[in-house]
Amino acid sequence: MSLNLEDVVSTVFVSHRLADERPAELLAEDLRKAGHDVWLDTWEIDLGDSIIGKMDEGLTGSAYVVLCYSSSGSTSPWMSREWMSALARQLNGHGVKLLPVRLTGGEPPAILADLKYADLTTDWAAGVRALLAAIR
Repeated sequence: MSLNLEDVVSTVFVSHRLADERPAELLAEDLRKAGHDVWLDTWEIDLGDSIIGKMDEGLTGSAYVVLCYSSSGSTSPWMSREWMSALARQLNGHGVKLLPVRLTGGEPPAILADLKYADLTTDWAAGVRALLAAIR
C-alpha cells in the first residue's frame, strides 16, 4: 500500500519510558506505516538539541498523545510531564486527546484509570488496530 500526503491522518506523540524504547519504537513504526505523522523522542531529538524544547514542539503539534505504560511503570518524570501536559490541554479544550496504551504490562496512573486503553500485551495487532481506530 502506498501512502499519499492525504493519507497522513494525524500527528501522534508517543510517550514512553527509556526502559521501553524498543517496543515504543515498534509501536511508532506501526503508527507511521498507517500513515500518521509520529513524534518519538529517539527520532526527533538530536545531539545538542534542547530536550525540553523538542518535547514542547512535539506536544504542541500533536493531536494525540499515546501514553505507553508498562511493567517498568508510567510515572517517570519525563513521561509524567508529557501526559499531564496533554491531559491539561485536553481538559482545556485544546484539541488533543490522550490515548493510554498498555505496552508491556503495568497499570495506568490513578487519575487515568477510568480511560479505556489499548492492550498490546495480549495481542499486539489487535491493540494496534484499537489504537488506530481511536486516531482519526
